[in-house]
Amino acid sequence: MEKISKAQIKFVRSLQMKKFRDETGLFVAEGSKCVEELCKGFELVYRVQSTEYGVQSDSLTASVKEIEQMSGLRTPQGVIGVFKKRTLTDNPLEEAKEGEIVLALDGIQDPGNLGTIIRTCDWFGVHDIFCSIETADCYNPKVVQATMGALARVRVHYVNLPEWLERVKNQESGLKTPIYGTLLDGKNMYEVVKDKRPQCSKTKEIIVMGNEGNGISPEVRKLITHPIRIPSYPQDAETSESLNVSIATAIVLAEFRR
Repeated sequence: MEKISKAQIKFVRSLQMKKFRDETGLFVAEGSKCVEELCKGFELVYRVQSTEYGVQSDSLTASVKEIEQMSGLRTPQGVIGVFKKRTLTDNPLEEAKEGEIVLALDGIQDPGNLGTIIRTCDWFGVHDIFCSIETADCYNPKVVQATMGALARVRVHYVNLPEWLERVKNQESGLKTPIYGTLLDGKNMYEVVKDKRPQCSKTKEIIVMGNEGNGISPEVRKLITHPIRIPSYPQDAETSESLNVSIATAIVLAEFRR
């Protein structure tokens, strides 16, 4: 067992910042459960463990104070993993099987929301998420922590979202790809899914979720073929203006899978 060096402590800490994650192609995760799950989908560069947690033979050792210096958590969990980012293909949508659901995120800013959405996608068998460039970094430690390892099974792509949706919408194929989008003035989701979705069951389907404060951008909005909304209950009652985007995503995916 090898003790972590001061240079390595400084390096692990630097991965809290996107600049250094982009430069090195590495990211960091914390907690034994999260680290073990991510090992299933990412290459582990090295693991750091506090001597209090029973160190594995292939791990670097660190004191509690050193773990605290590297950690981005208020209460460090004693295990830190450094991983290589995933290399993605140029045409990931082509890998998606017919009938699969693909999620698109338009400007999601909160790391906790993004992490929860990734975890929700993992639960509902959504394997690909396409994010606008403005969406939070999926390798942000707060996002990684919120996924609880689901990032190992969900591929996250960053694209120029309006251009990508335009290309998907206009692609030449026998079956057009439906693009659903959650809008406050959309049609009742339950009616749309019941009436429209059976016609689209043999092609890929894209569901767009918008920014926490502004919703779906005008550029993306014009490309949506099926605008939907989650109706409140009862519909004429005074209620909140909107739902949290991660909760809304869970409701929409649950209905599509049902």
